[in-house]
Amino acid sequence: MRVLVIGGGVGGLSAALALHKIGAEVTVYEAHPTSGDDLGAFLTLATNGMIALAQVDAARRVADAGFPLTSMRVTGADGAALATVSLGRHDEPLARYRCLRRAELCAALRAEVLHRGIPVRHGRRLVSVTEGPDEVVARFADGDGAAGDLLVAADGLGSAARAAVDPDCGPPRYAGQRVFYGYTTTAYGESERIEMIRGSAVAFGHAVSPAGETYWFARVAGAALTAGELTGGTPEAWREHLLPLLRPDATPAADIVAATGERLMAVNACDLPPGGRWRTARTLLVGDAAHAASPATGQGASMAMEDAIVLAKALRDAPSTDAALETYERLRRPRVELNTATSARLTAGRAPARRPGTGPAGIPDEEVVRTLDWSAPL
Repeated sequence: MRVLVIGGGVGGLSAALALHKIGAEVTVYEAHPTSGDDLGAFLTLATNGMIALAQVDAARRVADAGFPLTSMRVTGADGAALATVSLGRHDEPLARYRCLRRAELCAALRAEVLHRGIPVRHGRRLVSVTEGPDEVVARFADGDGAAGDLLVAADGLGSAARAAVDPDCGPPRYAGQRVFYGYTTTAYGESERIEMIRGSAVAFGHAVSPAGETYWFARVAGAALTAGELTGGTPEAWREHLLPLLRPDATPAADIVAATGERLMAVNACDLPPGGRWRTARTLLVGDAAHAASPATGQGASMAMEDAIVLAKALRDAPSTDAALETYERLRRPRVELNTATSARLTAGRAPARRPGTGPAGIPDEEVVRTLDWSAPL
């Protein structure tokens, strides 16, 4: 099977590894002309994401690129600790939660992809998808094209392939929060613990890297930042916006933001409405291209990795591509749409009883683990 993977980010690279493992002839097409290894925002990989990576022998490289998080402490605006819990399978080194920059994660996955001889073509921005009875053809902005038996679109929230799959889809919707990310050169807190602060006006989180940096995020309700604000905003402006919201609370959040220099950025939290179409006969949307959620659950990257494993297993086990894609969607849609709904509730300040597909402290349910287990048929 010839598979065109559109997008060289977390979802696309994970899909390439999994599809290569079942013997598919895979090529990754990435819009950016280079690897794009900039500072960028950071993320957490939960135990389910690490378990997914283990199925394609990529957990070690990713684990080495980040640092572990073995516990979480929740604090109120008054500075009082509300709860402290262990995270995931913290006693298993390759199943621990990991914190790392998105660029570091992509670099680790890309190194695995290239090590296995999977081509990655940069500067290939998708402009159209055409399906025929025997193949699917992707056309790129540079005039190049590629043909395959299946196109897997992992090109993110702004997917160019989504319109080809679901012409009636609307644009991503604003989830109601601006999200700020930053890094300080001073350590605030203990290693291997993520601090979650339920502030009076801001949901704040921070963790300390082995190098003594503090990685932090702040989620602030309000109108979406305009395109001009997103492109023209400066770290100084973002600090001036955040500090008055954080100063009234008896937490270290204001000091952390004040200690942040130029490494501060802002985005709008967006998601996709559930129920959209994911597939045609030869094209499939995966990851954020299909089911982007706001970042409140911290499951975006892990869900994309799960997608990769389930898709590859479905293609491996099903009698036809159509049957495989049907199986994939049947298994994935309830889980990822629950994640989107859960994240939306958290964004709106309505915490659900538990996160999707997990038991206490983020440990994946048995059914999730079985579905990801490479040796278990779907």
